[in-house]
Amino acid sequence: MKPRALISVFNKSGAAEFAAGLLEQGYEIVSTGATAKLLTERGLTVTAVETVTGFPECLDGRVKTLHPYIHGGILALRDSEPHMAVLNSYGIAPIDIVAVNLYPFGEVIADPEHTLERAIENIDIGGPAMIRAAAKNYPFVTVITDAGDYAEVLARLKNNALDESFRFGLALKAFSHTAMYDANIAAYLNRIAGREHPDVLTLTFEKKQDLRYGENPHQHAAYYRMMLSGVSGLEQAVFLHGKELSYNNINDAHGAVNLAREFGEAVCVAVKHATPCGVGIGGTVLEAFEKAYGADSVSIFGGIVCFNRDVDLETARKLSDLFLEVIIAPGYTEEALKCLTVKKGVRILVMAGLNERNTANIELKSVGGGLLLQNSDDSDINAEQLTVVTRRHPTDAEQRDMLFAMKVVKHVKSNAIVLAKDGQTVGIGGGAVSRIGAAGTAFANAGAKAEGAVMASDAYFPFPDVAEECARRGVTAIIQPGGSKNDRLSIEQCDSCGIAMIFTGVRHFRH
Repeated sequence: MKPRALISVFNKSGAAEFAAGLLEQGYEIVSTGATAKLLTERGLTVTAVETVTGFPECLDGRVKTLHPYIHGGILALRDSEPHMAVLNSYGIAPIDIVAVNLYPFGEVIADPEHTLERAIENIDIGGPAMIRAAAKNYPFVTVITDAGDYAEVLARLKNNALDESFRFGLALKAFSHTAMYDANIAAYLNRIAGREHPDVLTLTFEKKQDLRYGENPHQHAAYYRMMLSGVSGLEQAVFLHGKELSYNNINDAHGAVNLAREFGEAVCVAVKHATPCGVGIGGTVLEAFEKAYGADSVSIFGGIVCFNRDVDLETARKLSDLFLEVIIAPGYTEEALKCLTVKKGVRILVMAGLNERNTANIELKSVGGGLLLQNSDDSDINAEQLTVVTRRHPTDAEQRDMLFAMKVVKHVKSNAIVLAKDGQTVGIGGGAVSRIGAAGTAFANAGAKAEGAVMASDAYFPFPDVAEECARRGVTAIIQPGGSKNDRLSIEQCDSCGIAMIFTGVRHFRH
């Protein structure tokens, strides 16, 4: 009896070539619907699945392979006399190779114009059943879900090296494939049902790359992207030049991208150790960069720089004078890219959408054997949400700087304080265990530039000490969420020294 292969694929890339290779090695090809039509048109001999089952495809193709003559041929244990006796008694031929890929559910739901009906129709039933059956019986059956494996399977067949160890690897890949497929369906239906936090959370991630190491050289690491429609981040960036991205590069660059996307105007964000060290906005990319650099010309060394506008040659020349780990922008002029790539080590990424706010992201944090999940902090405070709580109202210029500083403070580790002036951060303090401690770091970084600056705080002032320090340092206006039982003490302190203070009612803790 000839060995048998079943080929039933939605993505038909390489299928005809694979089938031809199997025929050359003496296999009988069983196939379904459009796959069988393609193979026949290529002049290949194919046995239609309905010939095997003795039953036609029905229900608009929903039922074609769900039959004992198919699944019995896949699942039978070849070293089990009772199993083989059953096959013989019913005239079922074993199936030795199963090459199946699935309806494109993920691609369908990624289309913003799709309908629920279309999504449901693209939930594959027979395909996953055959894949799982073949993977379960890997000691005897070779399962292929990735066209990229066709060539190796054919080569191993020729060399009599299609062994159990190799089939086990393909089975593992197959189960991962169907698990991802089902998880995407569950996640999609939960979104349709409005269940942001379902009782059972099913998320899948696809490896983007292995990393040399994690935060430190003794830690192993890899980079994965979430397989969920609507979620996008640094994994969408295209690598243009430089050394391989490290774990810390990716983490830092992710923070820079998130902050850059807060702004509509041209912005440059400099990040070090996942914390902003300098942010500037301006009428041009160069102006934004010069402000970000001037905010902290020491910490930017070895940091990440992200723009939300294309980088021109003049800006590139300034960047090339610095030691930077990563540069990210939506584009580069030809001359700018030529200038930047002179340095072999700097990593240059291009990423679309950096001038658009992204409100679809979710954030995950592992806590031992558990997982914390939340929507990203996508609040966008505007002038209508502000409440002036002091006698003095901020000037228009102060209010612009306050809103700018509040966008930045959202991305600084709590406790967080940001000092800003003229669209430039002049002092940032974050990750402190007290608010006055964070303010002290921000003032130390700002030095004399604190005079005339505004302050943003990620949370309320529990005591008047920060307002008192602002008065001593020459800060003219403060923006903070408010909500402390001691708010009145800070308001009175500001009133006594002519500082304007605004409450937003929105806290921005970032732990």
